[in-house]
Amino acid sequence: MKKDKNHNLDRVESESGNMFSKVGHHGPAIENQWYALRIYFNKTSAIDLYSKARPGLELKQAKWYPTKTQQRNGWGADYYKVGKTLGLGGIGLWDGSKVVLLKPVSLRTAKVKKDGNESSMEMLSAGVVIQNQKVNVLLRVTVFGDSRKARVEAISADKPVQFVTGINYYKKLKIIKSDNYLATWGIHPEDVAAEKVEVGAALMFNKDDFADRMDDGKQFLLISKPLTYLTTWITSAITREPDINTFDKLINTLNQK
Repeated sequence: MKKDKNHNLDRVESESGNMFSKVGHHGPAIENQWYALRIYFNKTSAIDLYSKARPGLELKQAKWYPTKTQQRNGWGADYYKVGKTLGLGGIGLWDGSKVVLLKPVSLRTAKVKKDGNESSMEMLSAGVVIQNQKVNVLLRVTVFGDSRKARVEAISADKPVQFVTGINYYKKLKIIKSDNYLATWGIHPEDVAAEKVEVGAALMFNKDDFADRMDDGKQFLLISKPLTYLTTWITSAITREPDINTFDKLINTLNQK
């Protein structure tokens, strides 16, 4: 909780479904050596990104927002701006004509855990109304110590639904849209970092899971077929890194089988 920054929680829940302003990181957060991810604890269930210039773990000390001095001395920062979107691979629902955010809810619960070489976070949104029926939607994100890719899972055990996911973008970013990934690279209009740094992000998916695509002017969205389970993958890199520090290098990794 923001009022007790030295106490790390592994579970938090709210009947209102909105603890964005009360929870540290604005929701659950996990990391591997390349980046950190968080899920916003509100109706958006957006996934946000914390980028790193050097390999290592930083969240315990940085708590997502290192000082400007720390950032200039090699720490990471929040260069990615989600805005009013699903961010990088966040989850919503499709009602046949529009995106439905995961609200209202009867209860929203967030958990984090570490299991060997994996760290995961999940958010369960209970009682979401879609097409006059209530469903429980679980969003789970897992990072791995030996892979730059993070797995994103969306689950609706009650009934098949059409999930919506995607990647947000801004006009000056480089963008590639292929059959099995969406990728962006460039400067986000973020206002919390000490410096402007180019950040790359990608959403990887199985095209057979999706029925349609759309662009709402802020994000490229993928609309799934009716499913109870959907898996996608996300990844990221920035120019300050020693290895994957250009858009071409990021795309090369995405094209490798």
